[in-house]
Amino acid sequence: MSDAEPADPRLWLEEVDSERALDWVRARNAETLTTFGGEAFDELQARLRAIYDADDKIPFVTERGGWLYNFWQDEASPRGVWRRTTRASYETDAPAWDVLLDVDQLNADEDANWVFKGIRSLPPAHDRVLVLLSRGGADAVVVREFDVPSRSFVADGFALPEAKQSAEWIDHDTLFVARDFGDGGTTSGYPRQVKRWRRGHPLATADLVYDGDPSHIIVSAAADHTEGFERQWVRCSPTFFTSRLWEVRDTRLHEVAKPLSASASVYRDRLLFELRDDWTHEGTTHPAGSLLVTSYEAWMRGDGVLTALFTPTATTSLAGWGVTRRHVFLDVLDDVKSRVEVLAVDGAAWRRRRLKGLPTMGNLSVSAVDPDRGGPGDTEGLGDEVWITATGYLTPTTLWRANLLTGELRELKASPRWFDASPYEVTQHFVASADGTRIPYFQVGPKGGEKGASPTLLYGYGGFEVSQLPFYSGTVGRGWLERGGTYVVANIRGGGEYGPRWHQAALRDQRHRAYEDFVAVARDLVARGVTTPAKLGIRGGSNGGLLMGNMITLYPSDFGAVHCAVPLLDMRRFHRLLAGASWVGEYGDPDDPDDWAFLRTFSPYHNIDPDGLYPPILFTTSTRDDRVHPGHARKMAHALIEAGHDVAYYENIEGGHGGAADNEQTARLMALTFTYLWEKLGG
Repeated sequence: MSDAEPADPRLWLEEVDSERALDWVRARNAETLTTFGGEAFDELQARLRAIYDADDKIPFVTERGGWLYNFWQDEASPRGVWRRTTRASYETDAPAWDVLLDVDQLNADEDANWVFKGIRSLPPAHDRVLVLLSRGGADAVVVREFDVPSRSFVADGFALPEAKQSAEWIDHDTLFVARDFGDGGTTSGYPRQVKRWRRGHPLATADLVYDGDPSHIIVSAAADHTEGFERQWVRCSPTFFTSRLWEVRDTRLHEVAKPLSASASVYRDRLLFELRDDWTHEGTTHPAGSLLVTSYEAWMRGDGVLTALFTPTATTSLAGWGVTRRHVFLDVLDDVKSRVEVLAVDGAAWRRRRLKGLPTMGNLSVSAVDPDRGGPGDTEGLGDEVWITATGYLTPTTLWRANLLTGELRELKASPRWFDASPYEVTQHFVASADGTRIPYFQVGPKGGEKGASPTLLYGYGGFEVSQLPFYSGTVGRGWLERGGTYVVANIRGGGEYGPRWHQAALRDQRHRAYEDFVAVARDLVARGVTTPAKLGIRGGSNGGLLMGNMITLYPSDFGAVHCAVPLLDMRRFHRLLAGASWVGEYGDPDDPDDWAFLRTFSPYHNIDPDGLYPPILFTTSTRDDRVHPGHARKMAHALIEAGHDVAYYENIEGGHGGAADNEQTARLMALTFTYLWEKLGG
């Protein structure tokens, strides 16, 4: 902080668990629930809770060792059960599930508030797993070894105390562990050391594998158990958008040569690079957003040849990709609309085809079922199966399974229809931003065009190369559309809808482009007669919460109400709070005077005008969010309340960065959001 800047009088609100701060939080929570609670709120909360607790939702699964595993939450199991079933049973309308771990029962037994954060299983049998549990939904977890056949934690098994950490199996008696071992983590609060820990030995005696730079973001390690291609890896992320990869051979690290900004993945003998920047290799320039493949062993010898599997165009980008035993599959976006492409080696060349028979509207996402299934002699394509999820704003989500070798394609499951979609239609629109760039957005509203200005909710994010793609939401349907509202999603720069170039266009000192894009969409909605500024509500969380903060301070007259969730708002101190240092590559370094000069222009906390006319604002966050500090929302709300602005505040005590730890909390939070916005927009 420079001498010219006054001390922050609200630093006490950064004391997450102090009684003074929590007393302020409890008082604001009570005010908000008293003001916006009531019969309509209770009814909506119950209707939303019915969606989250429904027993006919799609139980999405992961296949391991011939079993299909699923984590499930409903009214009877609010914290959830981890369970499994067989392939044959899963394809029926009522699969027979075998419950392996009941988190609610565990909480009752241990008088705890555990939130399930996933498992890490040991191939090939997958009968031993590491269970990750979080207190209240935070990113920090404890790790415990669990025996699947006996459905119990292993006495004197592997166990790690709470930390931001990772643990991966090397073999039955050895783990890779990345965490703070007592020498400190990175400045972002993540692991900087990787050690090899053997069963029966104290953690303090674990062998050091990699010791990273404290200024880097995170390090991790993993073992590939693919038969015939067993390898061990260490990965380091110097910044959010760069990485290094080493193979661990005979305790030595052998680095995979690549540009820092390119990501590298290895499966069998395939080495794939996804590019964030242009890369010129042996006279050929591959543009940012490309996906390249080569032979791993040849590349490590220094004579690998790169082949482009995907090259972006002005309208296309790679939303995702993956591998099966014989294929590479691509999820391609063309003006934010999905298609799936499949590639296979044919002699020395790659053969490309489009996967047909899938829904043509909405969004498609693809993942491998189990590339190692079937073994080396697999002739039925068991290792070439993929899951495909299809979803759209008005189309309930469906789950498909495809065999990329045989061409078989089957729909397995479908989500219920949570609202009557017949009165609505989805349309895509484009608007010119301040610099002339064409910005797409999706509108979900009444059929036949605009029916006169109505309460409209505009959602945006615009950061970290994260794309906002069509999805089916019973919550939006019941909470907004059925009331007569229109729902809009803006595909602004900073996201990944058009690949790395779309993201990089709004980095650091170019951040205002994302904000100009968002307000351009808002004004286009008004110009087209969809809504008016007084009836236009906006919503965003995390980086989208920073977007909301800047809409408040930069364009307050364009909006009628705002929901700002788990936000970044103090850009002077974000890098000193929790994981904030990891985002310096996205926003800039506040300790660098040149960077602070532009950061100051989009730091909402520093741009509050006490005499300004701001729209009503609802802030929501979580005490247990250990990624984006709740102090951001607390301080901004406190400052605006002190200046006399119309502010509501709600902080869930649990929930982590997602804001809620179970279905009841999620239903309450979403009911509050829609009730608040509907009332403030005159619905």
